[in-house]
Amino acid sequence: MAHYNSFEDLEIYKQSIIFCDEVWNIIINTSLSKDYKLREQLNGSSGSVMDNISEGFGRGGNKEFIMFLGFSRGSCCESKSQLLRCYRRKHIDKDTYQKLNSQAEELINQLSKFINYLKSSKRKGSKFD
Repeated sequence: MAHYNSFEDLEIYKQSIIFCDEVWNIIINTSLSKDYKLREQLNGSSGSVMDNISEGFGRGGNKEFIMFLGFSRGSCCESKSQLLRCYRRKHIDKDTYQKLNSQAEELINQLSKFINYLKSSKRKGSKFD
């Protein structure tokens, strides 16, 4: 894997932005906008996916980055659960649910692969260079 100088260059970060933006789109364009608690939970958890990637990267060490990628993965799982509630409460249709659920699942898989890569890397992180 190439050495990255910015979290914005990471493909997983770019995917997390798309996921967060698509969640925001359903928040502002569906009845979810009136389900305040669920709306805020979903907005927070989807944003946390990208935020934890950036915070972990900024720590400069692989061990900390792995920990924050784990938080990101957990937030993505949380978003999946909240999306199911959105679907069951009829805020979103089946196609929208399946699309966002698939995006979340792909993010979870990519985060897991990235975590495994960092665990096996001999490089400790930029703060150790």
